Amino acid sequence: MNMQPLGDRVVVKPLEPENKTKGGIVLPDTAKEKPQEGKVIAVGKGKVLDNGSVQAPEVKVGDKVLYGKYCGNEITTNEGEELLIMKEEDILAIIK
Repeated sequence: MNMQPLGDRVVVKPLEPENKTKGGIVLPDTAKEKPQEGKVIAVGKGKVLDNGSVQAPEVKVGDKVLYGKYCGNEITTNEGEELLIMKEEDILAIIK
């Protein structure tokens, strides 16, 4: 599905949560935490400032990002893919 977010919004595909702890314990689905890392798959044109100019987004397609736990709106595409649409300001960091 081709999607172009508007303004300063970003489409993020959450990464799958880990199935095991660092100690090797396998986690059931009910114990897994909501992921906070994802990959940017689409970016809007940027934020419109008070003077009318557009501030280009800092993230780009393909960036791995860290975002707040309950940020964004969850959507499901026709293909069954789970995605998040969020404002760029909800992204906390770009993971290098």
